[in-house]
Amino acid sequence: MPNQTRNILIVGVGGQGTLLTSRIIAQVVVQMGYDVKVSEIHGMAQRGGSVVSQVRYGEKIYSPIIKKGDADVLLAFEKLEAARWLDYLKPGGKVIINNDRVDPLPVMTGKAKYPQDIDQKIAALVPDTTTVDATAIAIECGNVKAANVVLVGMLSGAMEIPAEEVEKAIATMVPARALEVNLKAFREGEKLFAAMAG
Repeated sequence: MPNQTRNILIVGVGGQGTLLTSRIIAQVVVQMGYDVKVSEIHGMAQRGGSVVSQVRYGEKIYSPIIKKGDADVLLAFEKLEAARWLDYLKPGGKVIINNDRVDPLPVMTGKAKYPQDIDQKIAALVPDTTTVDATAIAIECGNVKAANVVLVGMLSGAMEIPAEEVEKAIATMVPARALEVNLKAFREGEKLFAAMAG
């Protein structure tokens, strides 16, 4: 990986595993000898509120905050959250979107409509956009909650992070009883990214 600072913005809603994802990535880059700073912003504490994690790593990191237009990768666990944070992506950056829809409160109460074709609209603006059904892959692996680790696999491919380092980090961060499913989910995500990129 290059010496310059890398910025990963992880967005989703409560209960999707965004915070665990940021901690896995932070663990990976620490293992690789980089300095890392992580910032987590929680919306409503209950499930369904917006959750944002910012991971910055490089030779020396002084601030955990990613400025607008500075994110190398936007990793979105939900489509609407991807659109909401798109202006943080740098020109030429990558977007990885889980094809998941979680209706925010205004949509649930009928005060607003969920926008259609969000991922296609984002792909029209950002050429390097990948949409994946991480939830379906996680279910196939044995646990819907492993969708976040499928996305870690996609991110690992996009950022050229060695798989063995990610697997070591997953083993550190995930409870033993869930380890096998999570490793499988990670490998499926990585394999899918390689197939889509190839």
